[in-house]
Amino acid sequence: MPVTNDVLSWRGQELRSSGDDKLGTIEEIYLDTRTREPEWALVTTGLFGSKQSFVPLRDASQSDAGVTVPFDKATVKDAPKIDPDGQLSRDEEALLYRHYSLDYGDAETGAGLREGRQDDDADGTVGRDVSGPTTDDAMTRSEEELRVGTAEREKGRVRLRKYVVEDEVTQTVPVRREEVRVEREPITDANVGDATSGPEISSEEHEVVLHEEEPVAEKRVVPKERVRLDKDVQTEQREVSETVRKEQLEVDGDR
Repeated sequence: MPVTNDVLSWRGQELRSSGDDKLGTIEEIYLDTRTREPEWALVTTGLFGSKQSFVPLRDASQSDAGVTVPFDKATVKDAPKIDPDGQLSRDEEALLYRHYSLDYGDAETGAGLREGRQDDDADGTVGRDVSGPTTDDAMTRSEEELRVGTAEREKGRVRLRKYVVEDEVTQTVPVRREEVRVEREPITDANVGDATSGPEISSEEHEVVLHEEEPVAEKRVVPKERVRLDKDVQTEQREVSETVRKEQLEVDGDR
């Protein structure tokens, strides 16, 4: 058994059975009236803590899960109904001992709460923390606050690429060609010499070479512009909604 002060700190902790079942919450610690050693735990059980049972602290041990006693859940559930008035008489204690199959000696004197413990803790604290070891005379109320900011993430990627397309281009260009034309001139004193310089009657052939222009297309690469990607930053307002929790206090009592 741990020392008395350690056991007294078990108030408000969870009590578990030998089969690791939850039995309830330790409401009070009763001390032997003669030795002042921890002897009984008053445990709140049932729906909404509607039932209270006394459980022996003999061979009890503490762990991260709570306090464990060497009794099963059914035994604790069927414990005799005794009024938790702050004191156990010898007869009440003997009844409990028989239920838990423990020896009850003639020297036993009963058990009760530590003097001054029923309402106040020994250290002067008014009330106590039923959810765990008593701390001080107040509890801290906290609430969550929403803090918003921004986180940069990759939205997407933009690529600039170029590819080749073909367009049909039509332009008009003037072209020239030569055509033959037959010219006739009469014999005059000016050309009679040339006209009679050859044989009087003969065969003769003259040839003229004709020329013409035809369209010719020539392509060359001409740089037109420089293109690059750049980024602009746009700012917009967005609403952020999130659920935050806060603790509220209420006073519950008969008066």
